[in-house]
Amino acid sequence: MVDIPTDAQTNRQVVRKRAEAKTIEPDSAITLVTVSIDEPDMETPRGDIDRLREALAKEAGIETLATDPVLLPRVQTILRKGHWTVTAAIHTDISSVPIMVALWPGEKQAVYGLAVDIGSTTIAAHLCNLQNGRTVSSAGTSNPQIRFGEDLMSRVSYVQMNPAKLPNLVKAVREAINALVGKLVGDVGAERADVLDATFVGNPVMHHLFLGIDPVELGGAPFALAASDAMILTARDLDLDLNPGARVYMLPCIAGHVGADAAAATLSESPYSLDETTLLVDVGTNAEIVLGNKNRLLAASSPTGPAFEGAEISSGQRAAPGAIERIRIDKDTLEPRFKVIGVDEWSDEEGFSEKIDSVGVTGICGSGIIEAVAEMYLAGLITEDGVIDGSMAAKTHRVRSEGRTFSYVIAEDGIEISILQTDIRAIQLAKGALYAGIKLLQDKLGTDHIDRIRFAGAFGSYIEPKYAMILGLIPDCALDGVSGVGNAAGTGARMALLNRGYRREIEETVHKIEKIETALEPKFQEHFVNAMALPNKVDPFINLRAAVELPEPKTPVEAEGTGDGRRRRRRRG
Repeated sequence: MVDIPTDAQTNRQVVRKRAEAKTIEPDSAITLVTVSIDEPDMETPRGDIDRLREALAKEAGIETLATDPVLLPRVQTILRKGHWTVTAAIHTDISSVPIMVALWPGEKQAVYGLAVDIGSTTIAAHLCNLQNGRTVSSAGTSNPQIRFGEDLMSRVSYVQMNPAKLPNLVKAVREAINALVGKLVGDVGAERADVLDATFVGNPVMHHLFLGIDPVELGGAPFALAASDAMILTARDLDLDLNPGARVYMLPCIAGHVGADAAAATLSESPYSLDETTLLVDVGTNAEIVLGNKNRLLAASSPTGPAFEGAEISSGQRAAPGAIERIRIDKDTLEPRFKVIGVDEWSDEEGFSEKIDSVGVTGICGSGIIEAVAEMYLAGLITEDGVIDGSMAAKTHRVRSEGRTFSYVIAEDGIEISILQTDIRAIQLAKGALYAGIKLLQDKLGTDHIDRIRFAGAFGSYIEPKYAMILGLIPDCALDGVSGVGNAAGTGARMALLNRGYRREIEETVHKIEKIETALEPKFQEHFVNAMALPNKVDPFINLRAAVELPEPKTPVEAEGTGDGRRRRRRRG
């Protein structure tokens, strides 16, 4: 196995997990307390640490204060270096006794916290000032575990087949996080030792691998988590290069395939406090879905597969410079125009030809394939069943025969980028699984109406709501009620980092969420079959039709090929 350093990769993945703007009232688990104590003398035989602890407890207004053992060898040196005036960092959480976790000579002005979202493809980290709550630096990187498997289940399979290699996956993600920390503290002129608290979120597999837990049980029913509740650990337990006494708060997981990232996104969007029914969905290899309002909240996961991330698509790739991310097709000429990551201009605009030479057109990413299929449907190039209409070859040279099916060519200068029938089928399977999962939650909630739809995650932020609905990725809703909320999991992690109250809030909420296992629900298959059509075989999509003119259904005989590669025969007379 050969590893290519991220910085050396050409057209490497664009990590889109910035810190979203959100005001968070600081109430950190870390408090800085500065005290002065008397020098020891022959009349006072008590130990320096004991006298310091008493002074700190009195100043902080707490009855009992523990000391992290990591400080024991260093306290006397620090006291004397500070001429008996020191600043202590005290960690206080409801679930633990207040404990002194760090100590500096003299006065200490600022300490920091770390909020990390460990995704299966990307890791995003935010450095926050624990005193004022500001996010001072953010950074992201590709998850190096990709070399052990592109998606979650392939990594679980890797561990199952190579149990002795589990430490390699654990080490890879921890080293990537340590590298991010180095960049973050360097950006603000701080030191690793200034980071005293951290929060981590991730899907269940990432959660387990980060903690060093074998994820094999998550690979099959009943998808048992080794641990689901919130927990507080030390950074040194996890080989994190922070202050030796730094604490790590792991947000709770919701269910076997609905993780701490979904819990954090739920905290960020707080549907449990709203009258309106909200759908929160994180589109990924395994989509995480939360639906409800202040009266009731349900959650499920749906096996969408990697198609939305560019995998299983003939010209698919991850979001990186050179990837087509936006597409429009003229209904009259059937000519496409597209936008590529790394170039501001559209393909038909002046300056595109000159600028595209620097990045090239290398493939199509998730948002691009969604728009491509939706635009092909609007232009009449495919039927509502997702079949490319071969008769359209008479109107455009871009519809080409591929044996017993057809394709549509988007770009033909340099590398040819086409949408094949198999690509459309992969997207149908993915969106059908997601929609079926959502419909199951609607059934359980007893409603056909959704007021708000929020796309969480980096990918969701780049999905155009209109095209997501045309595709039938999400249920009908007023288009202005659909939006992306960016890295909501990262926002939830920052909230839990900066305010202890949010930790209690999400812990209580997770215990109230009803978990639905889609694999055990008889109606999943029925919803899935209906959701294969564009936008859906039975759901009317009234709001969408009021905003977008959808094509009239084509009868099967008008299509020259089908999704399973067989021609349809015309009926006689």
